[in-house]
Amino acid sequence: MTVAARLAAYYFAFFAHAGAYVSYFALYLAGRGLSAGEIAFAVAMPQAARVVAPALWGWLADAWGARYAGARKAIVVFSAFAMLAGFVALPFLGSAQTIALTLLIQGFLSAGASPLVEAMTFAAIDGRAGKYGPIRLWGSIGFIVAVLGAGACLDRAGAGALAGILIELAAATCAVSLALPGGAVVNVPHAGERLAPVLRRTEVLAFLSACFCMTAGHGTLYVFYSIYLEEAGYSTTLIGALWTTGVLAEILLFARLPQVMRRLSLRALLLASFACAALRFPAIGWGVDLLAVLALAQLLHAATFGVFHAASVATVHRLFPGALAARGQAFYSCIAFGLGGAVGSLAAGWTWTALGASASFAVSALFALAGAILVAWKLRV
Repeated sequence: MTVAARLAAYYFAFFAHAGAYVSYFALYLAGRGLSAGEIAFAVAMPQAARVVAPALWGWLADAWGARYAGARKAIVVFSAFAMLAGFVALPFLGSAQTIALTLLIQGFLSAGASPLVEAMTFAAIDGRAGKYGPIRLWGSIGFIVAVLGAGACLDRAGAGALAGILIELAAATCAVSLALPGGAVVNVPHAGERLAPVLRRTEVLAFLSACFCMTAGHGTLYVFYSIYLEEAGYSTTLIGALWTTGVLAEILLFARLPQVMRRLSLRALLLASFACAALRFPAIGWGVDLLAVLALAQLLHAATFGVFHAASVATVHRLFPGALAARGQAFYSCIAFGLGGAVGSLAAGWTWTALGASASFAVSALFALAGAILVAWKLRV
C-alpha cells in the first residue's frame, strides 16, 4: 500500500469517528440528562486540553524524532489508543463532572495525532498544497459514512447507542494508525532557537488569531446544531443528512483543490472562507424552519471548513518551514482547535442559555468577521 493510501485510510477512520462524535455527542449527553451548560462544558474539555497538548506533543515529536526513527508515528498510535480508552470508559461514568474530567484527560493524551499526521502528509507530498485535497477528502468520505450510518442506527436504537459506535470507530482508528509510515530520523538542529522569532512575527500572530476566531465561531454549530434541529422537529436521519450535505460539498472542494489553489492565493481562500462563515451562521440561526435555507447553509461548509482548513495547513507549512513543520502544525492546532474550540463551546453554552439560539449563531458570525479583518490586515501568502 502506498504512503498516500495509508494516510488516506487514517483520515477515513479518524474523521469517521469525528463525524459520529460531532454530529450526535451532544444528543447522547442530553439523553443522559445533562443540561445545555453541562453539555457545552463537557464538549469544551477536549478542546481546552488542546490549548497546550499539541504543542507538547509536537515538541516531543521533534525531540524524539531527532533520535529515533518512527517517533512521530509512535505518538500518533499512542494518541489513537488513548482516544479509544476514553470512549470505552464513557458508558460507566455517572455524573457530568466525571464525563467532563474523562474527556479532558482523553483530549490531552490524544491531542498529538492530528498535527503530526498533517505534517506527515505535507512531507509525503513535498509541501505541494494542491495534492493535499485528494488525500484529505477520504476523511470527509469517512465523516459522511459515519454520520449517515450512525444517524440511522440512533433513530432505531436511541441516542444511548452512540457510545458503542464511538468505541468501534476509535478501534478502527487504532488499527489504521499502526499502518502509517514510520519515517526516518528527523534532523532538527537548533529548531528551538528558530521557533520564537517566527511566533513573534505580526503576520503569524494575525493568522493564528484569525484561526482562533474561525473555530470559536463554530462553537454554537458543533455543540448545539443537532439539538437545535431536533427541537425544531427534524429526525435524527434528516439531521445526519444535513451534516452530510455539508461534507459532500467539502469532498467536491477537496477533489478540485489542486485547480483552486493554482488560481487563488491562500489569503484569498481564507478571506472567502470567513465571508461564507459570516453568512452561514445567521442563516442557520434564523432559518431553522426552512429546510432549503438549512441545506444551502450546509453547502457553505465546503468553504467554512474545507477551504479554511486546507488553506490554513498550507499557510502553516509556509510560515513554519523545514524543521519547524511539526510544531507549526501543533501551534495551529493549539490556537485554533484548542483555545478557539474551548472558548467557542463555552461561549455557545452561555449565549444559548442567556440570549437564545438565533443570537448565539449571530455571535458566531461576529467571530467570523473578526477573523476576516485579521487576515485582510496582515496576511500576505
